[in-house]
Amino acid sequence: MPTVAHVVEKIIEEKPFLQEALSKGIINNAALADSLKPDIERELKKEVKFSAINMAIRRIGEKLEKTFVEKAKFDSQTDITIKSNLVEITVYKMEDIQLKLKKIYEIVDLKKGDFMTITQGLYEVMIIVNEKHEKEITKIFSKQNLKKIINELSSITINLSEESLEDIGLFYTVTRALNWENINLIDIVSTYTEMTYIIKEEDVAKAFNTLSKLIDKNK
Repeated sequence: MPTVAHVVEKIIEEKPFLQEALSKGIINNAALADSLKPDIERELKKEVKFSAINMAIRRIGEKLEKTFVEKAKFDSQTDITIKSNLVEITVYKMEDIQLKLKKIYEIVDLKKGDFMTITQGLYEVMIIVNEKHEKEITKIFSKQNLKKIINELSSITINLSEESLEDIGLFYTVTRALNWENINLIDIVSTYTEMTYIIKEEDVAKAFNTLSKLIDKNK
C-alpha cells in the first residue's frame, strides 16, 4: 500500500522544475506541503497529517541537494547555428520506406546547404527539410501514409566540442533553459557533437538569445 512518502516522491518526480527548486532550497516546504495535501489525500483516499507531508518533502529535498545535476559547462568551441523555413513531415512506416527515403535524398541537395534530418521510429518516420521541398517530397507518399505536416519551423543547433560531452546534464541544462522561456520544442535531434532543437519560427529570436546567454554564462 502506498505511503505518504511514496505519493509525495511520485508527485515531485513528475515535476523537474520543482525538483530543481527543492535541490537549491529555494522553496517553502510548508507552503508546498499545504498545496500538495489535497492531491495526496485523493490518492490515498484518506485524511493525511500536514506534518507527514512536510517531513517527506524535507527528506526528498535533502536527497536532491546531494544528487541533483549541477549546471554543465560549455567551452570556447561551442557555437549556435540557425536554419529557417523548415517543414516537418511525419509519415507512417511502410514496407518500402527505405526506397521512398532514397528518393528524398535525390531531391535534397545537401552540398548546396539544404537542411535534412530523418528519424525512424518503430511505426513512423519524421522528415525535417526545407519548405521548398515539401510538395515534391509529399508526392512520394500516399495521403494515407502522411500522418502530420508542421510548417513554419526553424532549427537551432548547438555545436559542441568532444570534451564538453563528458559533462553530465548537458541536454538537461539546455532544454531547461528553453522551457523556462516557454519556448515550445517541436522536436529534439542529436548527433555526436550537435544538439538540434526544432522550434516555431516565431520563437527563434528568443531561443537564440536564451542559449547565447546560457553558453556565455557557463563557459
